[in-house]
Amino acid sequence: MSQNVEMNERPQPDELLVQIAQYVANSEITSSEAYDTARNCLMDTLGCGLLALRFPECTKHMGPLVPGITVQNGARVPGTSHELDPITAAFNIGCMIRWLDFNDTWLAAEWGHPSDNLGGILATADYLSRVALSQGKAPLTMKEVLTAMIKAHEIQGVLALENSYNRVGLDHVLLVRVASTAVVTKMLGGDLEQIINAVSHAWVDGCSLRTYRHAPNAGSRKSWAAGDATSRAVRLAMIAMKGEMGIPTVLSAPKWGYYDVLFNGEAFKVNQAFSSYVMENVLFKISFPAEFHSQTAVECAVTLHEQVKDRLDEIERIEVTTHESAIRIISKQGELANPADRDHCLQYMIAVPLIYGDLVAEHYEDSFHKGDPRIDVLRSKMEIIEDARYSKEYLEADKRSIANAIQIFYRDGSHSEKVEVEYPIGHRRRREEGIPVLEQKFIRNLQTRFPQSRVEQIFALCKDQSTLEQTPVNEFMQLFMIN
Repeated sequence: MSQNVEMNERPQPDELLVQIAQYVANSEITSSEAYDTARNCLMDTLGCGLLALRFPECTKHMGPLVPGITVQNGARVPGTSHELDPITAAFNIGCMIRWLDFNDTWLAAEWGHPSDNLGGILATADYLSRVALSQGKAPLTMKEVLTAMIKAHEIQGVLALENSYNRVGLDHVLLVRVASTAVVTKMLGGDLEQIINAVSHAWVDGCSLRTYRHAPNAGSRKSWAAGDATSRAVRLAMIAMKGEMGIPTVLSAPKWGYYDVLFNGEAFKVNQAFSSYVMENVLFKISFPAEFHSQTAVECAVTLHEQVKDRLDEIERIEVTTHESAIRIISKQGELANPADRDHCLQYMIAVPLIYGDLVAEHYEDSFHKGDPRIDVLRSKMEIIEDARYSKEYLEADKRSIANAIQIFYRDGSHSEKVEVEYPIGHRRRREEGIPVLEQKFIRNLQTRFPQSRVEQIFALCKDQSTLEQTPVNEFMQLFMIN
């Protein structure tokens, strides 16, 4: 037989496609901790989106693609009056969720923000519920939303445990697209084969580059990239539901598959079953709108603020001890060009709370940065040092710390204490301490869009696990609309 002829036998789907589809289609979530955490995640994620609506650079992306379009039984966008097709609504919700870099985080060989999947999940659930009601059928409940969140978290997080897409230049929003596609196809009524087909298309889309997250090109695309990914997932799910064939060996096909084209010929490592591990262990970004590798550094800086605020001019150097991932992703020197650049700069996120005692979203704006030259002066005095233990324990399954330490040295030879924080307040090890703070964050964010009576109504519902789970999705979404 000629060596120049390819065999064209239709193969069986890649095992990973089957594993994802079987998990989404057939697995029952029995963990009460996962559902409780998903409820808190829902609150926090929607709150982050509402807060982002205060920023024109975010709101310019809101609304229909073509002004004036109306959609019967459209999906609503929380905090607005928009009713859109579910694909566009998924982009809107995903964009506002991610805009301020304030929603949950997963850190492993790859990192990302699993609650980004809520854009596709919530838009699809609201659309399906409104269509069902128009046909005299029962709407989806919020328990179905929470279940989809748990499963999307799990898919994204487990794929990230041992597979570093960033090391080959690829962006983690790929995992949002894959996870959202799987759960949304199930929500639309997809069977095992349709989920496999849809997920294969999510992989064959390839992956965006990470260049918009890194110097010298860091910019606002990183704030809408996840919205784009979860929106694309809804589109792919709908295509699959029309009977579109899949690409069975999209991952493993020699020469043309994902592994050979984009992952240096290496197969993904998936060494634990899909369950509810990720939701149970997800990291909440509770206190500061800052890239997660810096969260404990900001805590350290806030602690040091009272000691240093009156001695800023006396500082000779600032030693920042951190872990390898923080150095690789957010340690920057030189001019910072825009808010997206600043909220991914370790030095900037330390300097501001050293000066002001806090770090809020407004601190990244051009007007704030240009108004205080002390920020860049302090940045120039920072020495970034890797602690091998920090780097090691960042990857250990029973720890997954995100440690940072700061010590200030003055020109007269004196120095501050070395302040170290290994686990941020949003870590599972600090849940008891963190959830009350998360709830207050949610209330503050609700207050940016709604009158107090609505704030209290929404918060009371979200606090009650049983009542929330039984609430129809369309009724839940109506509470978040601006009339």
